[in-house]
Amino acid sequence: MGLISNGTTIFDNGSMASGFGGSLNFISKQTASASASISFTSGIDSTYKEYVFYFVDIHPASDAVDLQFNMSTDSGSNYNVTKTSTSFRAYHQENDGVSGVEYRTDDDLAQGTGFQNLSDAIDGANDASFCGYLRLFNPSSTTFVKHYIANTTFLAHSGTSEYSMNMFVAGYGNTTSAVDAIKFQMNSNNIDAGDIILYGVS
Repeated sequence: MGLISNGTTIFDNGSMASGFGGSLNFISKQTASASASISFTSGIDSTYKEYVFYFVDIHPASDAVDLQFNMSTDSGSNYNVTKTSTSFRAYHQENDGVSGVEYRTDDDLAQGTGFQNLSDAIDGANDASFCGYLRLFNPSSTTFVKHYIANTTFLAHSGTSEYSMNMFVAGYGNTTSAVDAIKFQMNSNNIDAGDIILYGVS
């Protein structure tokens, strides 16, 4: 069974025709082990127009910390790209006590050079972790600003009952210089464990 639109085959026998969609091309993987930070200083160039970082079971060394990132235009010598962003979250407490959706003014930036939060209070319990992705568009452009989108999910810390949290962050690095390195860190203490995997999208 196939899918044909206006005489063009899009799907045929479960496979997508060439020219539709993209493919993920593995670039590198880094595994945290009580790491102060994880930096990708190679592999981000003009090869692809989009790069995706996948976060797999990122475990913090302490409670109520945030995974965050910043960009560099000088191969990682400085991580201080000016950013403007927006952020909101959906959450539901384990004991069904609290749930909701809200804009997060604490996690957005307005022409800030500091690190961009991708979470809000990850729990440090042994079974807690953070997963999701960060998409970075056309970082090597010397014409356009550098847009990014992140969607993450994690077990969030609370003094009474933990939360399931889903956080959305979007923004842009306000620079026309090529971005060629990305750094991830917790806002406090180490990244205890977990993988960050970088792909290029073709």
